[in-house]
Amino acid sequence: MPPWLRRLLPAAVRLAPLALPGLAAPAPVPPPAPSPADVLVLANAHDPESLALARHYLGARGVPTANLVALPLPLEETISRAQFTAQLWEPLTDWLRARGWVDLLPMEGRDPAGRRRHAPQGHRIGALVLCRGVPLKVAPDEALLAAEATPRLRAEFRTNQAAVDAELSLIAWPVAPLAGFTPNPLFNRDRPGPAELARVVRVSRLDGPSAASARALVDSALAAERHGLAGRALVDLAQRGQVGDAWLATAARELAARDFEVLRDEAPATFAPGARADATALYFGWYSGTIDGPFHLPGFRFASGAIALHIFSYSAATLRDPEQGWTGPLVARGVAATVGNVYEPYLELTHRPDLLVRRLLAGATWAEAIFHALPALGWQAVAVGDPLYRPFATGLEAQLAPDAGLPAELRSHARLRRVRELLRLGRDAEAERQLAQARDEARDAGVAVWAARRELAAGRAAAGLSWLLAAPVGEGAGAAGWALRAEHAGMLADAGRPEAAVPRWRALLGEAHLPVGLRRGWLPRAIEAATAAGEADAAGRWREELAALPPGN
Repeated sequence: MPPWLRRLLPAAVRLAPLALPGLAAPAPVPPPAPSPADVLVLANAHDPESLALARHYLGARGVPTANLVALPLPLEETISRAQFTAQLWEPLTDWLRARGWVDLLPMEGRDPAGRRRHAPQGHRIGALVLCRGVPLKVAPDEALLAAEATPRLRAEFRTNQAAVDAELSLIAWPVAPLAGFTPNPLFNRDRPGPAELARVVRVSRLDGPSAASARALVDSALAAERHGLAGRALVDLAQRGQVGDAWLATAARELAARDFEVLRDEAPATFAPGARADATALYFGWYSGTIDGPFHLPGFRFASGAIALHIFSYSAATLRDPEQGWTGPLVARGVAATVGNVYEPYLELTHRPDLLVRRLLAGATWAEAIFHALPALGWQAVAVGDPLYRPFATGLEAQLAPDAGLPAELRSHARLRRVRELLRLGRDAEAERQLAQARDEARDAGVAVWAARRELAAGRAAAGLSWLLAAPVGEGAGAAGWALRAEHAGMLADAGRPEAAVPRWRALLGEAHLPVGLRRGWLPRAIEAATAAGEADAAGRWREELAALPPGN
């Protein structure tokens, strides 16, 4: 963390007292972990889909209908500062004060943006949910910036452009500045006190490229809470800087320590399209402008309940496009929770992936984790997902119970996590029994590849080969499973069984939507296996196909 940020962040705890002398009633304070009764839901009254999404969330989570705020708002994602003040900040403040959600003591005058001045005495909002249709970002206002005294701000922070969500997190703040950011008193605090909680409103939104994808955020979170989050973790360090790489490396270690299978990539580029991404339940990486790699394959889907984060300056410049940036495209591809930035945030002011992972693994809700991981309020960050989502609410033992309801395609991944835990604890015999169950439950080659690599590393080639031969040949996991199937076929050929590899290559290369780049990379392996297996016809056809492919990477 740079020295200038260390100097700024401690100021978050040196704030004016919540209660004024002579006030008898204690200041309202939200609970550390929000519950449905503490959640407010904000929808756009001009957008029927926004209202429908809000009502779906109320019903799904048991949030009281009285907690719905429907305001007539602009339909655009980007609004002016004047629109934000007149149509969102002021009406929402009035609604909250009238119903006792925020304790505001009226004061004389207005601030430079036209907001009425108040002395907040606290609030009781566990989390504020913004539904798709609520504007996403506030455009810069140069005239207002010129009128506001900002001589002490660094040049890069002398702006009043911001995420709507970030601004609303300050609705109970004593004096919320327009330019720059406000240090977050909840940042990296495992047990924030009442004074800190009463100043910050934790905001998350249900939003995405379509109304259906926004609604799926709710359903995916609820399903994952019931059966537990299961799958693999992908962490992409990218070698772009010591700060970001250190965060990501720590997140990878935290997940590996909890026995997740972690694919850690340290190449300068992001994950290649041919990287294994089957059953991706957790993804953390940086630094490209638009979603790429295996996540951009046609039809790619994340595992149920997945959490993903890609650090990039404008990752959430829009949430309406399934291809632009990262945040919206991640939602379109099935993640349950993600974060991003609407404008340039600067690295040290983005959500910290290491802190986010640590809090979630400790059992926190999404609302708690995102504000634990965020250094700055009133700035550029948005969080997307159900604030009540607790991905690790169901422990591994319960997750593997017969009635847990874990999807069949994920059950073997949970079983493998249990195997790794038992091996770590030295309970090898029990681990082998669990591994046999994982083999029986497997819907793809994931268990076989993991077990075969373990056997080969121990010098037991015959045992490794038996695992590979027993694995299913089938389609498995759609686009997310293509790289796994290629790895499986390649391992069979390397183990001296090219005749077993050929039908697996044939099935994979028969996929109609397999991109040209992947075909070009995998066809030589298939040709080699077919030649070694004596299948001249297959080798010839694949040579012709390879020769006919257009040039490219």
